[in-house]
Order: sequence, then structure tokens, then C-alpha cells
Amino acid sequence: MAYNLKNFKFKVTNRIGRLTLNRPEQLNVFNLETLTEFRDIIMKLAKDELMNVLIFDSSHDKIFTGGADIREMLAKDMVAAWEFAEIGHSIANKLESFPVPVIASINGYCMGGGVEFICACDLRIASENAVFAQPEIDIGIVPGWGGTQRLTRIIGYGKAKEIIYTGKHIDAIKALELGLVNEVVKHKDLVKATNQLAQIIADKGRIALESAKRLMNLRFETSESKGLREEIHGWAELFDTYDQKEGMKAFLERRKPKFRNK
Repeated sequence: MAYNLKNFKFKVTNRIGRLTLNRPEQLNVFNLETLTEFRDIIMKLAKDELMNVLIFDSSHDKIFTGGADIREMLAKDMVAAWEFAEIGHSIANKLESFPVPVIASINGYCMGGGVEFICACDLRIASENAVFAQPEIDIGIVPGWGGTQRLTRIIGYGKAKEIIYTGKHIDAIKALELGLVNEVVKHKDLVKATNQLAQIIADKGRIALESAKRLMNLRFETSESKGLREEIHGWAELFDTYDQKEGMKAFLERRKPKFRNK
């Protein structure tokens, strides 16, 4: 399916979708137009069953994103700022609840809202030149697209507070130590490493991937006991699918399964 996009590029290959932020001349910052397009394309892609995994990356070689557009934010009053925050939260929520896993492939500087969006992704691979920061405190505000919640969830209260209170920059190795990213690779290997991970996931059955993501997301929405009960239900209902029979038969027959996502 073709999409008419201004600030992004999108393609699907081997059940791997790739959504690329493409505003290099503007340092890939998010203005209202770009945010709106981001929200709308994520909503459309959520209905696209040709993908088993989605990669979110950037077309700029040195800047993943400069974050939110400060020039556009400067003139906003409280009402306009509220609306701007709402759309950012909507995007992050949609990434987090996207039907299949989302991999953020991060090169160069990933500032502010960029960190908030990658925190809403399932997995994060960074190049060795990646730099992360929540610098909102330096311009008199705080993270407004989920950073106070998701960053804290990922790296812990103490480290998240340090990053948000100081606005300090974190390099790729430090981000790996903190658990902010899953892997750090050489810059020249970023695309290859991301594609390799994506292909491993893409070769799985979409039904099981959707179930796994939904069940793990419950950990942040309900009690552990309820989540465990939901896991039993989610696990058992997969036994009524073609993919479960095919997967187990293929294992016993020592061959690669041919999932049909049904």
C-alpha cells in the first residue's frame, strides 16, 4: 500500500516495515505538521497486516531528531501547549500499542521528544555515535511526551531524575549501560544490524507476536495477578490457530515453519 507522505518515507520488505523521519534540512525536528503526519501514518500502519515488525529510523546521518520545534513552541500559550503535548502523547501511545514490535534504529543526536518516542518502541538499537538527552529543563520546561514516565520505567527513578533534572547528554555506551538501548553497533553497521534483528522477528508468526506484545504491555496497565491470568488466556487461545500447529509440527519435523498468520 502506497502512502503520500511529506515528512516521512515508508516501505515494506520481507514483512519488515520501515518508517523513516525525513526532514534533514530541519534537523528532523517535530513541528505540528510533522507530528500530525506521524500520528496519522502510525494509525494507518497499525491496520497494515503486511508487516510483522516496524523499524523507526531517520534519514539524517548525524541527527536522529532534534526533538520538538522550539521556534514553533516559543509562542504557544498553555492551551496550545496542552494540544501540542496531547498529540505527542498520542503518537507515543500508538507506538507502544502498535500491533507488532517496533524497533527504533538510532543514529546521531536523539534529543527530547525523540527520546520519548524511542522509549515507546519495543527495542532500540543505537550506532556508536548516538547521543541522548532530555534537555527540556534547559529551556524552562519538562518532558511533555511521556519522558517522565517511560524513561523512568526503562532506566529507573534515580537515573531518569538525573537525566531530566540536569539535561545532560548520554552517549551510546552509557545508554547501553543504563538499559536505554538494547544494543550499540558501529555506525556503518546500524542498518545491517537493525535489519538482521527485524528479520528474525519478521520470520515469526504475527499472531504470536501480537499476543506477546499485548500481554507484556499489560504489566504497566494492571496488577501482576491479573496479568498472569491474562497470560494463561492468551497462551491457550493460540492453540486454536493454524500457526501453533504449524510451528510445533515444523519443530518436530526439524524444518522452518511456514506461518500464515491465522
